[in-house]
Formats: sequence, C-alpha cells, structure tokens
Amino acid sequence: MTTDPALSHHAALDARLVAAVRPIRMLEAVSWPAQVQESFLAAWRAGKISMPQIAYPRFDFHDVRSELDAIHRAADADHPLGHYLQQTSESWRIATRLLDVLGSHRVTAYSARLFGRPVEMLPANGPTNLEAARHFVDLANELDQELRNAEPSYVLPAEQVQLELQQAIDTFFVGHQIRVELDPNLIAKAAASPTRIRLRTNTGFSEYDRNQLLMHEAFVHTLTGLNGREQPWLKSMARGAPRTTATQEGLATLSEMLSGAMDIGRMKRISLRIVAIDKAIHGADFVEVFRFFIESGQTDIDSFTSAQRVFRGVPLSGGGAFTKDTVYLHGLLAVHTFFRWCLRHRQLARARQLFAGKMALEDVFALESQLASGAVAAPGFLPPWMQRANGLAGMLAFSLFVNKIRLDNVAADDLVLGL
Repeated sequence: MTTDPALSHHAALDARLVAAVRPIRMLEAVSWPAQVQESFLAAWRAGKISMPQIAYPRFDFHDVRSELDAIHRAADADHPLGHYLQQTSESWRIATRLLDVLGSHRVTAYSARLFGRPVEMLPANGPTNLEAARHFVDLANELDQELRNAEPSYVLPAEQVQLELQQAIDTFFVGHQIRVELDPNLIAKAAASPTRIRLRTNTGFSEYDRNQLLMHEAFVHTLTGLNGREQPWLKSMARGAPRTTATQEGLATLSEMLSGAMDIGRMKRISLRIVAIDKAIHGADFVEVFRFFIESGQTDIDSFTSAQRVFRGVPLSGGGAFTKDTVYLHGLLAVHTFFRWCLRHRQLARARQLFAGKMALEDVFALESQLASGAVAAPGFLPPWMQRANGLAGMLAFSLFVNKIRLDNVAADDLVLGL
C-alpha cells in the first residue's frame, strides 16, 4: 500500500466517482428503438412521410449531482489527481443535466458544453469544424466516381465480420476474453466496451468497415478500457467521461487513418453529420435532415441512422441537435496535431501515454508527474501501429515536412519537372 496520503485520498474519491456515475448511460438513454427505423423507412418507401415519435425515459439525478459536488469539493485542485477528479466530476455533472431535460431544446446547450459545436474552431486557430467538414464533403464528391471505379465493392455479412473480428481480437488481447456479438437492436454499426463489441445484425459491411471496426472499436475503445481497468488508483479511467470523448473518438479515427482503414467515404460520412448538426441547430427538422443525407448519396437506411444521431434527445421539429458527432473530426485533427507536436519536441513516448486509459489530451500533460511516478500506470496494450514506433515516427516526420509545401502554389508542370 502507498504511504502517500494525497494519493490514497484521491484514489478513495475516484472510487466514489466510479460508483456515483454507474447509473449514467447517456448514449443508451438517447438511443432510439430499432422499430422506429423500420416504421419510418417502410412509410418512406411507400411514398409517405411521417415524423418519428420518440419517448425518452425520465431521470432525476439530484442525488448523483450531490455526490459529484461533494467529490469536487473534497478534491485538491492543486494536486494533479485532484484536478483530474474535479474536471471529470464536472463533466459528469453536465451529463446529468442533459439527461434530466431529454426531449427538450435545452439538451443542445448541455451537449455543446460536452462535445462542442460545428462553428467552433479547430486547433491552432484553424478553420471551424463546419468549414473542415464541407471541405471533405466537396473533395469526396469530386473523387466519388473515380474512386468507385478504382476499387471493387462487395458486401460482407455481419456473421462473417463477427467471426473475423473475434479471431483478430483473440489473437491480440491474449489473457482477456472479449466477445464480439450481433445485436439486432443496435442502430449504429458497432459499439464497444472493455469486454464486448456489438455489431448491428441484418446489415452488410464493406472490407473498409471491417478494418475500421477492428482499428476503431477494438484497438482503441476496447484497448483503452482494458488499460484503464488495470490502473492501480484511477479506476475511472476504464470508463472515461464525457470530457474524454473528443480525444477518444479522435484517437480511434486516427487509428483508422494510420492503418489505412480510413476511406474517403468514411471521411465524408463523418463530415456530413457535422453539416447536418449545423442544419438542425439552424431549424431543419428530422425529415429535412434525412433528405439531406439521401441527397448526399447515402442509402435510406444510412440516412435514417445518420439523421437519428443528430436528433438524439432533442425535438424533431428543428432548432436543436445532439452535437456529439462534432468530436470525430475535431478530435481527429486535435490528436493528429498532438502526435506531430510530440515528434517535433522529441516526446513520442508521451503519445504512448495517451493509451493508459480513457484520457483527454490535457490529462497527458496534467498527470505528467503521476505517470512518471507510476501512480498512473503505463499502458499494457498498444495498437499495432503504435507498437511500430519507427514507422509512426517516419509518417509523422514526413507529415511535418510536407505541411511546408503549399499545394495552391504548385502547378501540374511543376510536378512533371520534379518541382
């Protein structure tokens, strides 16, 4: 046992935090029943349109907030672990406020505090999330026909993807039992926890989908959850908190990209959701957003799935949105920038620390002393691309250098002449 009273004190508070937030299931609470999709699409295909009717559960998290407030007060803001606990408890407190007002426009404000908005700027005074999203949508549209003809398209059944993912996961996570299951009630294509990955039944997957699921769900979400469970003092790092969502989704999306599993279609889908969130906030209703996805080239099933992600927890009449999907692009660019910063400052080891559990980028810096002392343990598992440190360093070094070349100053003749 440790003789450090501050460590023991904050570890006890962390245990209280884990217990307090156990009943909070935000994504589960805002999810729609699978039959809503079936009814809507049946009517749509018959030439009719009807607004879905969604009833959300009623919550009262007053007692949870009281405990979170007590933890916040008891934590030492000047201690790294105390600061971490205060940030994390505040994140969960906002989440309870969101859940208390499900079905109302007030959800949008709480969602924006947790996940941001499309109009917010990207790292280093870059463009906004919305501007970046529109850039990727336009680029994908320009390349669509050319790329469609370049690669064969075929569909893998969910059962085959389940088997292949299970084999890959069993080989990688030696000593841990992680089940890959089919779930007929899942609207998203997949969902992951430290012990289970669920796949949507009765749907087809592309080869890119399969590889994306392995890299995104297994090698980041499940991996960081397992590493978090092995933490000696901060067990909350096994589940994470709403404040870690942007970093975790950014890291998972970067995992797809670095492994070659991120196709331009995936980038377009992520970006379209950000554009749709902005449309919903500015008054577009559910049907209008659904039609926006249809007109953007998605199937009716994918269009419904995308539209319902935007309207989770908010009125379908427009004027509000569940903004979580903003974090995918923002998080990807923030994490990629962080990795490049680590290389430039010769601190690539710091990037590995990001896998120690479900952390936010700021935690890697704020918990630096705790990571050095072992109070926060080093990650037991690393994604395959992170294990190949030399290859990662080479990719980042190249990325740092080519950013100095402005393509708007390069003509085709320059390429022919070797610049």
